[in-house]
Amino acid sequence: MRSYRLRRIAGRFGLYLSVLALISPALLVFLWMISLSLKTEIDNMDYPPVFIPHPPTLDNFAQVFARNDFLTYTKNSVIVSFSATALALLVGVPAGYGIAKARATRAAMLILIARMTPGLSYLIPLFLLFQWLSLTGTLVPIVITHLVITVPIVVWVMIGFFEGLPAELEEAALTDGATIWQAFRHVALPLARPGVTVALILSFIFSWNNFIFAVVLAGRETRTLPVAVYNVLTFEQISWGPLAAAALCVTAPVLLLTLVMQKEIVAGLTAGGVKGG
Repeated sequence: MRSYRLRRIAGRFGLYLSVLALISPALLVFLWMISLSLKTEIDNMDYPPVFIPHPPTLDNFAQVFARNDFLTYTKNSVIVSFSATALALLVGVPAGYGIAKARATRAAMLILIARMTPGLSYLIPLFLLFQWLSLTGTLVPIVITHLVITVPIVVWVMIGFFEGLPAELEEAALTDGATIWQAFRHVALPLARPGVTVALILSFIFSWNNFIFAVVLAGRETRTLPVAVYNVLTFEQISWGPLAAAALCVTAPVLLLTLVMQKEIVAGLTAGGVKGG
C-alpha cells in the first residue's frame, strides 16, 4: 500500500512538473510583459533588467489610451468578433450536423484544408473584391473575412460532437413523425450544447486575435485592437512600456473569457472526444 502511494505521488509530481515545463515559457513571457507595462521607459532600459517595478506605475496604460482611440478599437473588435462568431455558429452548426449524419468525409476534409490554409491565400482576392464593391475601410469586409477562420472551426468541432451522439434518439424522433430539421433542433442541438460552447469560445478567440485581415481591410476608424497594438510601434524607437500595456489590453478579454469558461471548454472537449455507440 505504501509503495502504491509513493508511486501515485511520484506520478502526480511528474505530471505537475511536465505541465510546468510546458507552460513556463509562455508564463514567463506574460509576466515579463506585465512587468514592462508597469515600469517607466528608463526602468525598462536598465541593465541588468529589473523584473519587479519599484514602484509600479500605470502611466503606460494612460499613455496608450491618450494617444490612441482604444475605446473605438475595442468597440470595433467586439462588433467584428461577435458578428463573425454568431454567423459562424448559424452556418457551421447545421453544416456540421449535415456532414456528420451524411458521413461526408470528403466535405470534412475540405473543411480541414480550409482551416489549415493560411489567411494570406484568401486576402488578395477578397481585398480586390471588396475594393471593387467600395467596402474597404468598413467593418463589413472584416466580419466576412473572419468567417474564413471561424466557420471551419465551428464545423470541425461540431462534426465530432454530432458523430458522438446516439443515433437511436434521432431515429426515434423521426419515427414519431418529426422532420430532419425538428430532430436536429429538438434532439441533436440540445445534446450538443457543450460542443456549441467550445466552438463559440474558440471562434471568438481566433476572431479577436486576428491581425492580418484587419490591417489590410480596415480604415482609420475601423481598426481592431490587434491593429491598434501594431500602431503603437514607431519608427523612432520602440517604447516597450506602452507596447506591453497595449498588448495586455488586447489579451485581457480573451484571457478572462478563457479563465471563466475553462470548465466548459474542458468538459466540451472531453465530451467531443468520446464517441457514442
